[in-house]
Amino acid sequence: MDRPIRILMAKPGLDGHDRGIKVLASAYRDAGMEVIYLGLRQTPEMIVSAAVQEDVDVIALSILSGAHMTIFPRVLDLMREQGLDDVLLTGGGIIPEEDMKRLASLGVGKLFGPGTPVQETIDYIQHWVAEHRR
Repeated sequence: MDRPIRILMAKPGLDGHDRGIKVLASAYRDAGMEVIYLGLRQTPEMIVSAAVQEDVDVIALSILSGAHMTIFPRVLDLMREQGLDDVLLTGGGIIPEEDMKRLASLGVGKLFGPGTPVQETIDYIQHWVAEHRR
């Protein structure tokens, strides 16, 4: 039997608002995923290092601070350096639509804004992993 989806979740940067990511982590566990929650104030280096150590399928970041155009590209660069080409980088927060499009063009997966139904994010992750699992 396949192992559960392993998802690493983190709050990069100085953003201290973590209620939303904790709700998602609980929902992902309830959906059968194995969740590794790194917590607040994580650097891109810490996130990618943990992703390598934990052999994850997905990295999900919650960014409400406005630093998404710095953090997502940096995490992507580090993922590529570590050979994590088969790991989904996704997330959400307060991210303008045009920034979502720019990040998608760089290789970031779908990003979700406030009010997105939790099941929509679960469905996206499950579908992506089913198509890309190594």
